[in-house]
Amino acid sequence: MRQTGVNRVAKLFFGIFMVFVYLGMAVLMAINYFDWSTSGPWQVVRWLFAAVFAAYGLYRGYREIKGEHTYGMRRYDEPDEDVYTTYSKSQEPKIDNDDEKK
Repeated sequence: MRQTGVNRVAKLFFGIFMVFVYLGMAVLMAINYFDWSTSGPWQVVRWLFAAVFAAYGLYRGYREIKGEHTYGMRRYDEPDEDVYTTYSKSQEPKIDNDDEKK
């Protein structure tokens, strides 16, 4: 079943909201909002978390702009076929071609 307009808008809003969450967490980690210890190892871990949150937030924002957010459902631009993005090749139905072997 193809996504309806309301469903599509809700997913778009959630995707944009999550971009702000990830980028916000990156900023909070960078300014040491959670008051982690300033000793060497913890400071490295804090900056690593800040970098990962920022990178994933930017990546997720890029996917929102490009329209590549599927969330386990069909893509918006894919034709009306019974093909889902979550199925793997191993789960496709097998066709018995015994007639061709003879």
